Amino acid sequence: MSGTSKTAQQLIDIESTLGAHNYHPLDVVLTRGEGVWVWDVDGTKYLDCLSAYSAVNQGHCHPKIREAMIEQAGKLTLTSRAFRNDQLPRFYEEICALTNSHKVLPMNSGAEAVETVIKATRKWGYEVKGVPEDKAEIIVFENGFHGRTITIVGFSTDPTARNGFGPFTPGFKIVPFGDAAVVEKAITPNTVAVLVEPIQGEGGVIIPPDGYLTALREMCTRENVVLVLDEIQTGLGRTGKLFAEEHEGIEADVTLVGKALSGGYYPISAVLSNTEVLGVLKPGEHGSTFGGNPLACAIARAALKVLVEEGMIDNAAKQGTYFVDGLKKLRVNEIKEVRGRGLLIAVEFHEEAGGARQYTEALKEAGILCKETHDNIVRFAPPLIITKDQIDWALERIEKVLRDA
Repeated sequence: MSGTSKTAQQLIDIESTLGAHNYHPLDVVLTRGEGVWVWDVDGTKYLDCLSAYSAVNQGHCHPKIREAMIEQAGKLTLTSRAFRNDQLPRFYEEICALTNSHKVLPMNSGAEAVETVIKATRKWGYEVKGVPEDKAEIIVFENGFHGRTITIVGFSTDPTARNGFGPFTPGFKIVPFGDAAVVEKAITPNTVAVLVEPIQGEGGVIIPPDGYLTALREMCTRENVVLVLDEIQTGLGRTGKLFAEEHEGIEADVTLVGKALSGGYYPISAVLSNTEVLGVLKPGEHGSTFGGNPLACAIARAALKVLVEEGMIDNAAKQGTYFVDGLKKLRVNEIKEVRGRGLLIAVEFHEEAGGARQYTEALKEAGILCKETHDNIVRFAPPLIITKDQIDWALERIEKVLRDA
């Protein structure tokens, strides 16, 4: 066992004893990854159908991203934003050209990007829109997921994420997802932003009705409200487009990216914005010691480059359709619905089937790693480099597991 004499169970026991129990992972101890595959400490090979919640869209240990990381790590890793570095402007230039953005604010995690946009849109509301001080409202959505900070869990409707952590930050109005008329009714003169996932990933791959994002775009423009799309999980190719917003041909005022921006190598996120919103931030009003560091920027530049140049986005569209069609053909009575866009896919089971955890555990034994969400849903989100033959391999095992279970 490479680099250690401890068994998998010993490692699990150490983690259980010394670590906080804020996760419920499958009992597989991984030690190596390449492309769509990962290996555990015993040498067993698995197809990764979670992609670290879409952080490794480019596949595990992509050699070109690794090369960029190693090269930059030998030069300069961190300066803080007290000084300039030569990677940050190049990152700005390349991501703005790719995404049609006008301003960028780099951070480290997705949650930090969300916190950043909350601050920026509130300040925009006060300084530009003329909302009375401390009266700004942001419209958010039931069943949404944007991170784990106190402010963010305060507007979550998931009891597990929220209960026991109050008191919470005020200023958020929670409405049902998928009904544009409800959003319009919720807008007031104090509304500064609508913060929405174009597809609710953690919520179970909930895809809104056609025209929903278009309607939000139109009403936000009409009411002078900032439309913020959280594309941390759906963006950077996952749904078969660079951004999920492209399926309806709209552009958000602010787009949040993270996860695959790093190719799985290093934490980096970014707020992509028009000039007006991020333009309200002045020196000293917001920042991050590691945000925009040269190592992160070099990695992100490589991660974006391979995503585009190696055709991963088109592959996600093509293979996603094939994967969804294959899952829909499974004749398994316990399946309630199969839904997906690109390679963001969910299989929802009937409640009487006994919960999704049993399926993720059985799939692990069959060589497929995926994760349940909301009790009755299993997500399939492999790296965007997956091939038709690999999907066929997975479908054969998925069908057997579901039938046997």
